[in-house]
Amino acid sequence: MKLDIFLTLDAVLRGGTLAAAATERSLTPSAVSMQMKHLEAYLGQPLFDRSGLQVRPMRLAHDVSAAMHDALQQLESLRRMPTAAIEGTVRLGVIESMQPMVLPTTMRLLRERFPGLELRPTRGRSGTLTASVKAGDLDAALVAQPENGGSARLSWHPMFRRELVLVAPPSATESSITALFRQYEWIRYDRESVTGSLASRFVAAHVREKRGQLEFDSASAIIAMVSAGLGISILQIADPGLLHTYPVRIVRLGRSAPVLQLSLVTRKADDDSRPVMAVRDAVLSALSTAQHHRTVAGV
Repeated sequence: MKLDIFLTLDAVLRGGTLAAAATERSLTPSAVSMQMKHLEAYLGQPLFDRSGLQVRPMRLAHDVSAAMHDALQQLESLRRMPTAAIEGTVRLGVIESMQPMVLPTTMRLLRERFPGLELRPTRGRSGTLTASVKAGDLDAALVAQPENGGSARLSWHPMFRRELVLVAPPSATESSITALFRQYEWIRYDRESVTGSLASRFVAAHVREKRGQLEFDSASAIIAMVSAGLGISILQIADPGLLHTYPVRIVRLGRSAPVLQLSLVTRKADDDSRPVMAVRDAVLSALSTAQHHRTVAGV
């Protein structure tokens, strides 16, 4: 019986519905319902009245929550005690485009907070890194989460969402996406990647006239070529520093703009791993710092 189930029960009682608890716990309503059924099976008694349109907590649900509340609070306090050393090695995969903005701050924070924790970073593509986590070759990876939500055998921790944009040569004066595609060749981002797939679907739905044979799996290479006037592209700009070296014109794609979900993927067995949680918190802090820099840079 995982302790998370009791946290979900508390969320149900606070929110009043399974849907509200799902939002608070970053779960699906079906996952919340399944957890509650597991708890009922463990207790051998129903916790909710399901005779109406919505489930209603019974007295036993409140009794269970009250019985576990103090124990969970004490456990959380013990878990966060500064004297509790977090040591070991965490193997972290990061997609190449995110490494400059994530790894320096992540490694600095971990060395300051947990000197006994060693981070071993590696790079790769989202699909390859995710497969390595599933196989146990990596402990965690920052990747583009598949559009279908990703494998249910893994835990997906949303880090941030990034809207894809169109990049055009700095001298481009065309005012519409259609006119830009008519004037310039389309430099594709790798269609086997999540970013490339999102971009291809957007272009197929909104652009009739398009041409171009070039395709790369490197955002920096594409931006350099666009800056040189060789075409246009649709991608996500991870490193705003590139724009100083290779200036481009950025065009927003409107309400239908594709959005990339970047998530930290881990194995479900590591959900309670203190070293993995320490790395997850450091990555989140690094991304927050990077977003601040992006805002300052006007990206």
